[in-house]
Amino acid sequence: MDKKFYVTTAIDYTNDVIHIGHAYQKIIADVLARYHRLRGEKTFFLTGTDEHGEKSQQAADKKGISPQKYVDEISVQDQKQLDSLNLSYNRFIRTTDTDHQKTVAEFYLKVKASGDIYKGKYKGLYCVGCESFKNSSDLVDGKCPLHPNKEPEKIEEENYFFRWSKYRDFLVKHIKNNPDFIKPDSQRKNMLGFLKDGLDDLVITRPITRVSWGIPVPDDNNFVIYVWFDALINYISGAPDFWPADVHILGKDNTRWHALLWPAMLKSAGYELPKTIYSHGFVNINGQKISKSLGNVIRPTELVEKFSADAVRYYFLRHGPAIEDVDFSLEKLKGVYNADLANGLGNLVSRVAKLCQTNNFQFSISPTSPRLRGTGNFQLSTQIIEHLDKFEFDKAMGIIWAEITETDKKINIEKPWEIKDGQISEILQNYVTAIRQIATDLQPFLPETARKILDQFGGKSVKSGQPLFPRLPAQAGLK
Repeated sequence: MDKKFYVTTAIDYTNDVIHIGHAYQKIIADVLARYHRLRGEKTFFLTGTDEHGEKSQQAADKKGISPQKYVDEISVQDQKQLDSLNLSYNRFIRTTDTDHQKTVAEFYLKVKASGDIYKGKYKGLYCVGCESFKNSSDLVDGKCPLHPNKEPEKIEEENYFFRWSKYRDFLVKHIKNNPDFIKPDSQRKNMLGFLKDGLDDLVITRPITRVSWGIPVPDDNNFVIYVWFDALINYISGAPDFWPADVHILGKDNTRWHALLWPAMLKSAGYELPKTIYSHGFVNINGQKISKSLGNVIRPTELVEKFSADAVRYYFLRHGPAIEDVDFSLEKLKGVYNADLANGLGNLVSRVAKLCQTNNFQFSISPTSPRLRGTGNFQLSTQIIEHLDKFEFDKAMGIIWAEITETDKKINIEKPWEIKDGQISEILQNYVTAIRQIATDLQPFLPETARKILDQFGGKSVKSGQPLFPRLPAQAGLK
């Protein structure tokens, strides 16, 4: 039986078009998908949009259009942002998709059949910004820490509840017995700490008189299913043949839902649990949270237009919020682009190509030898494999760039342009072999750049070409 690999990202709310703060998780999910495809595994990469709930309904009302028309527009724009980053997703799921809505209804009834759904009255606070019911302990100075400009709403309404409290001991045991279930370890510790105080049962519906934009409760049309209970199920409806997921990739603000609520839901409904939940930090801009009200929102398409998809991918893979929050600025991206891509990788490729062309170099090892089996199918370095298996994307980038630096140093020391005898062919062969390996290792990370290099260096002869990353002038910036 062919080995399978299933990777997902969080699906994004349709209250607005995604920005660069959403880009990191999509890029690393794409890296994992490309890596496992290179290993010959049957791979599925799922991403998409979370289209129901009060937030999308309010955004549609503000524009004076129907919720369906509104989410249709946002979904198209989100896909444009993702496509600009050259993401190889297999499906872009929408929670308004018919198969998803059918799966949600079936899932709800399975949970109910387990005796884990009951009717009751909820009285408390609700943050529309994160579509979440809040306890006073969740607030800072009376406000949601993720949405400090929004006043939590006081709600008193009849709803259906999920017996989340029932699964507290199960969750503690599973997390402790499976150290790779939540990554990084800091988030694993956070979740165990949260469980110490126990769990409250969770509201999983909203009255249709309050929120009409949602999937109807299958046996009570007076209610719609709560947006989080609805959204999490996309990981099953999006690729049922691939479940359970090998890794869910998401931002740290969503960790609790994925690491504590989702496993409890799955256990109740009789499904296997995902293998790993990987939670990363936030991207800030010039020290501030990305916010429409602050006017500092940057879309992926804006960066790609100026710097290229692979340059944006490289920046976030090398300097993204793997664990801790990171601060982004256009100046930082431009500096990294010129130093690492234009002067680093691009300059090395140009130097060696020119040396090969000047010396009429012919590579003596066939591109179809056991070591190099042809473009797109070379052997990844052992260290790269080890880091990818541990989700250490920044360390993998460091290994590749160390090889770039080392090869550049060799050229400067050996000065092949001064060599006149037959030794030049052997020296150039070493450089070309190094570049082939660099390009091979880059395939999951910078796929277009890897393809260009392997096209240029994959045969017996090498010709000069256009610069991979033309150096940016000092005044370069966004239009």
